[in-house]
Amino acid sequence: MAFVMAGVIVAGFSFNLAMGRSSFSAPLPFHVHGLIFMGWLALYLAQAVTIATGRTALHRQLGRLAYVAIPAMVAAGTMMVIVSARTSGGPFFFAKNEFLVSNLAGLLAFGALALAALRAARRSGWHRRLMLVAMSILTGPGLGRLLPMPLLIPNAWTIVILATFIFPVIGMIADKRAHGRVHPAYWWGVGIDAGAFVVSMLIAYSPLGYAFTEWVTAGSPGAARPMQAFLPPGFAM
Repeated sequence: MAFVMAGVIVAGFSFNLAMGRSSFSAPLPFHVHGLIFMGWLALYLAQAVTIATGRTALHRQLGRLAYVAIPAMVAAGTMMVIVSARTSGGPFFFAKNEFLVSNLAGLLAFGALALAALRAARRSGWHRRLMLVAMSILTGPGLGRLLPMPLLIPNAWTIVILATFIFPVIGMIADKRAHGRVHPAYWWGVGIDAGAFVVSMLIAYSPLGYAFTEWVTAGSPGAARPMQAFLPPGFAM
């Protein structure tokens, strides 16, 4: 599952690059964000391989890096969301308020679940499942670059977030088949993830959410685009 989720993320960004929707000439914050996130991806895969091959000591040593990597991920992700919101208002197929508020909530949910997984390192059942749910949150940007997002307006954001739940749901099904029940770590992890999404959407579409979005984008090009999702004039798939 680690390689499947990593594959989705890499495929999404590679597809975007191949289609000319992004390039290496992007501003510096984009590169910093990319390096930190790809570093996390490499660490997550290394941890999956080391534990699967019985190299427990190396797994624990590498695991210490996560205590630095996770806060760096949340910080870099927050920076990127704000930069994107101010630069362009976010992707046009997402409402500006839900892109900003719900994205930030997702980053916090990732950080909370990943740190909880580290704290539960001695309970492998909890550790690996909570980390899987945390990692599934990060598949959103990859999935968003693979799905036909403009065709999903006005529900594009909700659809791509719901798609990220596919990975923990597969894990839950595997648990049920192997053990006759779903491990409670999945219920907690998925519950926190889903709860963060629901609360973030309620906030995004509240007066507070609109005011926060306008405050973040004030005085920037991102303030000029509509709050709701839209198709740019002359847009073609």
